[in-house]
Amino acid sequence: MPNSEESRHSSHKTTMQHPVKAWTGQPYPAYKDSGLHWLGNIPVHWQVRRGKTLMTSIDIRSATGKEELLTVSAQHGVIPRETANVTMFKAESYVGYKLCWPGDLVINSLWAWAYGLGVSQNYGIISSAYGVYRAHSILDTRFFHLLVRSAAFQWELQIRSKGIWKSRLQLTDESFMDASMPVPPLPEQHAIAHFLDHTNQRIQRHIHAKEKLIKLLEEQKQVIIHQAVTGQIDVRTGQPYPAYKESGVEWLGKVPEHWEVFRLRRFVSLTVGFPFKSEGFTQADGDIRLLRGVNIVPGGLRWHEVVRWPVEDMDNFAEYQMQVGDIVVGMDRPIIQSGTRVAVVSSSDVPSLLLQRVARIRVRDGLVRDFAVAFLSGKGFADYLAPIFTGISVPHLSSDQINSFQFSIPSVSEQKSIIKHMAAKIGTIESTITSATRQIQLLHEYRTRLIADVVTGKLDVREAAAELPGHGPSTTDNACQDGMAFAAQVRSRHP
Repeated sequence: MPNSEESRHSSHKTTMQHPVKAWTGQPYPAYKDSGLHWLGNIPVHWQVRRGKTLMTSIDIRSATGKEELLTVSAQHGVIPRETANVTMFKAESYVGYKLCWPGDLVINSLWAWAYGLGVSQNYGIISSAYGVYRAHSILDTRFFHLLVRSAAFQWELQIRSKGIWKSRLQLTDESFMDASMPVPPLPEQHAIAHFLDHTNQRIQRHIHAKEKLIKLLEEQKQVIIHQAVTGQIDVRTGQPYPAYKESGVEWLGKVPEHWEVFRLRRFVSLTVGFPFKSEGFTQADGDIRLLRGVNIVPGGLRWHEVVRWPVEDMDNFAEYQMQVGDIVVGMDRPIIQSGTRVAVVSSSDVPSLLLQRVARIRVRDGLVRDFAVAFLSGKGFADYLAPIFTGISVPHLSSDQINSFQFSIPSVSEQKSIIKHMAAKIGTIESTITSATRQIQLLHEYRTRLIADVVTGKLDVREAAAELPGHGPSTTDNACQDGMAFAAQVRSRHP
């Protein structure tokens, strides 16, 4: 179907607007049917080969247990293990554990369908449960890595992984070796890998720039909020208040003379969630969601991981039913890299029930909810928590620590005025953050689609690759030879 392929990718190329300068990939001149549902048509000169003809399954064990510890990351593939926080990396000895070499494909058989695989760049120890496969000389290992981790090939991995969907799926050695893969000529694999490496670097630079911008804007927003809710600046004038007094609170310092200092318990009703037993959890859509700490992120709730409780039992837990406008605080690890895990329950978050290790706060007269959210989400509350958590490996916030938090507030009318003026100041910042976040998402989507299109032969990038710096048989061959020489050296020392 050359014409339909040409039409689809011509449209893709002309309509896609992106901050990354347009690449010059084109459809191939002619295609043939691959015979695979997930792959579709491939260039006429490409082959479809089974895994058993492309690689060999290997099982070589460590004799010393001293090699570098490696693991498989869904985001990056095979990487060094930085912390020994899983069962495998708490062993007293790693003698007899599996080894892999640079260029070997490593697969976590239970998570292959969720990107739990990749070609290693390191020599080291991996879990004995992982599969290790060594590519034959007809494969460029960089191309191999991109192919097996592409969105397109995930379909093949999913249908070959057997078991309970998204729970106990497993990809057996036999099933993987029987999988079919598209194989272009080796020089073309080199060109594809070189093109995608170069493009990925450019995309990543754009992503890093957006991430840096977001970080700066978040810091600016936090400064504005902190100054407003602690009275350092009168947001109505943009200047300090006329007179200040000592608050008697270390983190707070001086406060406007007419503001009062209180403990949080004076103005809130706080409830900690019920210890629902995990054996009673369900996954039925009609049952009620349980609001857990994992669902709370700074500024909102995310229901990407959901457990439920039988809806017919809901009336027995009236005290723990969430309401729109409730403030919730994650009590385990309340401070994460992106901020303090404080959020407000919205209409899309109910009905739900409050689970243990989550605190629900309802404000009383004298405290405006949004003012409370502002200081609980900001630098002041984080400063209050810092000495409490010093030296604690898994920080946990108690209800008494929340209730004992000291803060300073003006009258209700002034709180409302502060919230109104503050919202206007940070509205533009939040809009810019939202826009930058969306651009990062589009860049990730663009990269994912581009890789899938190139490694499955939907786009011919040979000409574009030839124009890139560092391209050519000598560069590629030297890199491959260096890698093969290193692997051979290591194997000779560790047979």
